Amino acid sequence: MTDFPETVWREKVAFVDRIPRPLAIALLVAIILAAWQTVTALGLVSPIILPSPARTAQDLVYVGMGILTGSYIFAAFLVTAQEVVLSFILASAIGIAIGVIVGGTAFGERALMPVIVAIDTMPKVAFAPLFLSWLGFGIASKVALATFIALFPIIVGVAAGLHATDENARMLFRSLGAGPWRTLVQLKIPTGLPHFFTGLKVSAIGVVGGAITGELVGGGKGFGELIRIAASQLDTPRVFSLICYLSLMGLATFGVVAWIQRRFVFWHRDSALGDGN
Repeated sequence: MTDFPETVWREKVAFVDRIPRPLAIALLVAIILAAWQTVTALGLVSPIILPSPARTAQDLVYVGMGILTGSYIFAAFLVTAQEVVLSFILASAIGIAIGVIVGGTAFGERALMPVIVAIDTMPKVAFAPLFLSWLGFGIASKVALATFIALFPIIVGVAAGLHATDENARMLFRSLGAGPWRTLVQLKIPTGLPHFFTGLKVSAIGVVGGAITGELVGGGKGFGELIRIAASQLDTPRVFSLICYLSLMGLATFGVVAWIQRRFVFWHRDSALGDGN
């Protein structure tokens, strides 16, 4: 057998790929901030349209203090957080149930899945007026819209996970006399968990957008209403700072799902979680 030089089999890693993840993120953020500061300092864009990073940072501190001191900003934060949590729980429960039907039964695959795909192709934001007319201007309509938007990634993730089972493993279970329920619980669900959590993570990001969309369309007392008021007053630093805190809310939801995934799907390494570094 021919012995090849070891260097032949070593793949040369690019310099940018050797940068540690925290440093890479810090560098990217620094580049974005530098470009942002340059554009505003040179006066290329009106400060009404794009405030400077320093002005935005001041408002970030103001909003943060408002959250910590329990002012009206904290009350709005609680409303939006409540909508996000309720929507994500509802979307997870409904999405997993429908996903099991779609991925675990022939009826779900042949009849239900085409209907779900057809609904998923519709612009979901356009459903906001309908939810408002059905459920009113309270928190229920925002939760319903956010649940509706966050539902489909979970259904697709669960269905894809149930279909990811190896055919040989299915044949082995059948040869051992395992029924559909036992095969589902002991084989398909454990195998499909990585796909399940992929859908949950996509949903965790989308649910914040759904809640804010509902507030922007239907009013309310959450961050969406504060953004609407700030935009009407051309207070763009406030809009930017509120969006930043909404982003943190989405990252927190994503982080909780990723933490649960690391606990229950420890055998699966996900590059999106940084496990590879």
